[in-house]
Amino acid sequence: MRLAVLTGGGDVPGLNPCIRSIAMSAYQRGWDVIGLMRGWEGVLEVDPSDPWSLENAAMVLDKDRVRGIDRQGGTILHSSRCDPRTTSEGDQTQKVLDTLDALKVDALITMGGDGTLRFSAHLASLGRNVISIPKTMDNDVFGTDYCIGFSTAITRSVEAINSLRTTAASHERIAVIELFGRRSGETALLSGFLSQADRTVIAEVPADIDVLLPLLLKDKQDNPESYALCIVSEGAKLSGTAGFEDEINKSNTNREGLNIGTQLAREIEARSPEKTIVQELAYLMRAGEPDAMDRMVGFAFGALAVQLIEEGRSSNMVCLTDGNYGVVPIDTLLQDTKGVNVSGLYDANQYRANLLQVEGMPMFLY
Repeated sequence: MRLAVLTGGGDVPGLNPCIRSIAMSAYQRGWDVIGLMRGWEGVLEVDPSDPWSLENAAMVLDKDRVRGIDRQGGTILHSSRCDPRTTSEGDQTQKVLDTLDALKVDALITMGGDGTLRFSAHLASLGRNVISIPKTMDNDVFGTDYCIGFSTAITRSVEAINSLRTTAASHERIAVIELFGRRSGETALLSGFLSQADRTVIAEVPADIDVLLPLLLKDKQDNPESYALCIVSEGAKLSGTAGFEDEINKSNTNREGLNIGTQLAREIEARSPEKTIVQELAYLMRAGEPDAMDRMVGFAFGALAVQLIEEGRSSNMVCLTDGNYGVVPIDTLLQDTKGVNVSGLYDANQYRANLLQVEGMPMFLY
């Protein structure tokens, strides 16, 4: 058996533990494992007819190569954001298939978010042996309660938010802290709750500045240190403003207009005498080594993926449901979208997490 492993989309802590787990589980079975470099984009750069190109397209994942990588953040296989079906040259699915054949790949394990895993499901529909592993710090892949990288993103965000309190207090300002989260506000919701920030604006609920601003002004007034904290998802928007849906799909450098954190801060300063601090945590949320949760889930997801291949159960995605590891069909993520349960977890009038009903809720409140 010859396995190939690929990581796509944004990097998150926990990918390397998963890669190590796959490699060591395969080694115990006497299988070969290669890592495809730079995600789907890297696969498309390979010339299947060129031996040199094939040799440099993959990394041999033997025991020595994966030793100690579980302590590292990011992915040793590097990554890219690419769907081979929507390139400037058109649909490149056949080239991907030709490259996998040239590399003599019997089964493929892909780690990614919505984009990477959608193409993985497409390959499975064409009869390829594919197992997908959900990873995204937004935790927004439908079909699983947990994605690799989410816990570390929350941990990093809470640490940064609490660190910014000293600066906000020193200057007696309202701090607007923007977190990643294009379509799901779960990362902002939990980071705001765990750091006990004053208000949190999530991607699912537009913010009415006429309601939010008085709340923040009162938060600052009631704080003996005279500051307030507002957490906001990057995909959030202010009520009455033009939609940002098309722009949010672009990289930061290609977006037109102001990000939501700056928009909100400008409104605060325009409508009140208060000054603001604007901080985008951005890539710092997924920088550095994984926390204990993401190491555990990374190891477990990797081992489960190899078990599924051994049992001939391809075309599946590994998942966590109600605290238990499990499996769902690989195309499950195509059936719906995942975001915050607003009615159950969020008070849209107060811009705060609403966690009054705890009994029976899973640990990460999904």
